[in-house]
Amino acid sequence: MPSLPTLSGREVAKMFSKSGWQMVRQRGSHMIMVKPGHMATLSVPDHREIAKGTLRSLIRSSGLTVEEFAALAAE
Repeated sequence: MPSLPTLSGREVAKMFSKSGWQMVRQRGSHMIMVKPGHMATLSVPDHREIAKGTLRSLIRSSGLTVEEFAALAAE
């Protein structure tokens, strides 16, 4: 399993956008993202650095694997 890179909240949001997630609103320091056909919403913190556990939880909630997310980062 590849290790997760250190990313900012905006970089994470851009990667989720590549897989079909859309930012619908931002309140304070959290960006809310939705995807048609998914019940879950993603609450991406707009921080300079996202904790590894938080990033792993967001990836799991999005329905992606860590490998698929890493492939989006490589694009």
